[in-house]
Amino acid sequence: MNTELETALEGDTVDLVAVKLLDAMVPGAVVEFDPDEAERIGAFNEDALDEADALESRIDSTSHE
Repeated sequence: MNTELETALEGDTVDLVAVKLLDAMVPGAVVEFDPDEAERIGAFNEDALDEADALESRIDSTSHE
């Protein structure tokens, strides 16, 4: 048995989100997550750069030293 799955199934409780994540690793599998589960796994964390950070990170800066 997969050690990650064993960890998810330990004790009296089952971590259904962990089991779903393992199921989602199967090519072609369709696994549904409710909004709370999706938030728990960080599915919708916004980590994009804002415009100011993107402009600051440009390689072609306007200053020529």
